[in-house]
Order: sequence, then structure tokens, then C-alpha cells
Amino acid sequence: MRPLPPEAAKSLGEQLGEAIAGVQDGSLELGRLMDQFGDEGLLLVTALMVLVFLVPVSIPGVSTVFGGAILLVGISRLSGRPVWLPRRLRERPLPGDKVRAALGAGLKWVHRFERISRPHRMRWLVERPGWRLTGDLAFTNAALLLMAPLGFVPFSNTLPGIALLFYAIGFIQRDGVSVLIGHVAQVATIAYFILLAAGGGAAFKAVQGWLG
Repeated sequence: MRPLPPEAAKSLGEQLGEAIAGVQDGSLELGRLMDQFGDEGLLLVTALMVLVFLVPVSIPGVSTVFGGAILLVGISRLSGRPVWLPRRLRERPLPGDKVRAALGAGLKWVHRFERISRPHRMRWLVERPGWRLTGDLAFTNAALLLMAPLGFVPFSNTLPGIALLFYAIGFIQRDGVSVLIGHVAQVATIAYFILLAAGGGAAFKAVQGWLG
């Protein structure tokens, strides 16, 4: 997949803001959103989709739909082939008004993250084949973590969402430091999930002991 062409006059936040303004109030179909950006804008649409996970807003089905689409973007980057969406995922309707409200709230975080990111820092972490493969694998794994059925658990979607946003920003701007921050956020996500699993196991054993 070719890199996203640079937008000299517009920041990432401005591009996302324009995309959010174009989201209709009625039913939102993921396929229509993907078509709006095309193959070269997949990283931009990834950044757009993860915004809904940066705010405490629960929209049923969003993590599965958006996480699945981001996973396919990662697979596309790994394989070097255009992204393909199954019809069921492509045409699944989402409440456009709620999604747009969540996107608008999440956009505030993009403006904050833009202050951290700088184009072409440590760009070898983005462009050298071995490091690019590592980044694409980490990006794909973060999408899998985002799809974990733990939406009712605080921060279970937020942490992988932050990782994916920094990956997208880093890949777009060739900013290796942003990619590294994405790696840190993903490690934090895995550690958090391990703690949840350990806590759940301990609670289950305690209940078993109490019942026994």
C-alpha cells in the first residue's frame, strides 16, 4: 500500500474534523466511510475510527465493526494488498448522530497528540523493512485487542485505541517516536488485560471456596 500523500496545508486534526462534519445524522455505513477515503487514506480513517474509544461513550457494536475494519487495514498493510471488507461488515448500519458526537469529542485528543508528534523523527522506525514489519504487526495486534469483548470494562477499549491512534499518526507523519508511544500503550493494554484475567480468576476461586 502506498503511503498517504502529504497534506501540506492541513493538519491531521483538520482533516479529521472535515471528515466528521461529513458524517450524516442518519444511518452510517462503514463501507461508505471507507470509500470516502480510498486505499491511500486508510490510516486517516483508522485514526477517525479510534476516536470513539477515547471518550466514555458506549455505542453498541462499534468496537466489533470498527475494530474488525482496522484489523483488515493491518492485514492489508502486512500483505501489501488493497483492503477488503466483507459485505456484512461493510453494510452494517451505525447510528450516525451518536458516532459523530463521539468523534467530535475524541477529536480534542487528536489536537493534544498533535503537539507531541513531529514529522520525520526517527523515521527509520517507520521506513526500514524490519521495523515497518514490526510496526504493522503491532498495529494488527492492537486491532485484535480492541475487538476483545470487554467493552463494559473501563479503559479496555481506550488503551488499544490510544495505541492505534499513535500508530496511525506515526505512520502518516513518518514519526518513529509516535510509533514508540503506540508500542508503550499496547504493552500497557496487554498488562491491563493480564491483570483483569488474574483478578477474574482470583474472584472465581474465592466464590468457589465460599460456595464449597
